[in-house]
Amino acid sequence: MTRLLIFFLLLAGYLVYRVVRRKRHLRWARAGFDPAAYGMPPRERLDPTRAGPPAPLERRKRSQAIADAAWAGDWRPAAAYVAEAGDHWDERWDRMGLLAAIAADGDGWLGAWRSAEPGDCDAATLEAKLMVHRAWEVRGSGYRHEVGDDAINAFRELLPAAVEAARRAALLDPANPGPWVVIVTAARGAQFTPEQFQEAWDELVKRAWYHYEGHWQAMQYWCEKWFGSNKQMLAFAERAMDAAPPGSPLGGIYLHALAELEGRRSIAGTLAADKTKWRVENLAAQLRQVRPDDERLPQLRHLLAHFAGEVEAYEVALEQFRAIGPWCGARPWSDRDDPVEAFDLARALAVKRAKAEPLAAELRPAKNTGAGQGL
Repeated sequence: MTRLLIFFLLLAGYLVYRVVRRKRHLRWARAGFDPAAYGMPPRERLDPTRAGPPAPLERRKRSQAIADAAWAGDWRPAAAYVAEAGDHWDERWDRMGLLAAIAADGDGWLGAWRSAEPGDCDAATLEAKLMVHRAWEVRGSGYRHEVGDDAINAFRELLPAAVEAARRAALLDPANPGPWVVIVTAARGAQFTPEQFQEAWDELVKRAWYHYEGHWQAMQYWCEKWFGSNKQMLAFAERAMDAAPPGSPLGGIYLHALAELEGRRSIAGTLAADKTKWRVENLAAQLRQVRPDDERLPQLRHLLAHFAGEVEAYEVALEQFRAIGPWCGARPWSDRDDPVEAFDLARALAVKRAKAEPLAAELRPAKNTGAGQGL
């Protein structure tokens, strides 16, 4: 009984210490923290509407031109845009995402493409991808107990047709992993058994082992709310991180697994493990090799900054905050009541706890840079 009382007293003392320390740091963050002195934009320039800078103007112009042509009935620019990616499968899938967004606002052009080129794997894959998307729209994003039976039944009727469409698409180009990404995406809702899922997964990785979206979807399948467990999901994410080749953002799947655990309030034990800090530090090294214009990088930096702070890898957190710049419209900050305040506090704490020294005046961000400058 005495030992238990001592334990609770120590725990209470620790919690009080954390609260007091947090309040002290919060006061400093609000009154004494000068972000520019540590290589970051001032708080008045923080932008909670974006995770990172907008795409370059030329890329945005081309995307709009493809959309305009498609909505006018010309599918050929869209087809050429995807085909240009060749066998760079992540890039090809990202481009397919643009076409899916265009089709969501009008897909007559896709029907014309399918009619003109019935043997085109990209067109058939896009059609199957849209079928999966529409099935999820019917279902919604809530947990099972939050979704009505009618929506669930409609969802389960639509998905088998999408899976079958993806299987037909796979026959049109045996080397293309796209149809298998669609099947892996549909697997949760289609109630694939682990054996069925493994068969689809094997087909995907046989064609593109490092496929980012494929891994993200598989991580979801193996999480506790679907057909796996916290342990299975985390083990899958760790394997992805360990196998990520230089320059690939694939290791970021591990951060998404941590975010899933955090969302389910099941992360305390994982954060306390020594190997988590080791992984966070190693993941920072992996991300340094990723192309700066990779569209996945901003979101991964936000998650890495957050979890680096959680495991007391403050130098890593500070590195990410400096790279992020003024953009704070991403998880975990966007989940908070005030994303700007949450982001600003987290970067202030990273500075404080990393015991960072102010930069020389000539190394500080210029006052005319930041949100709204397209940087």
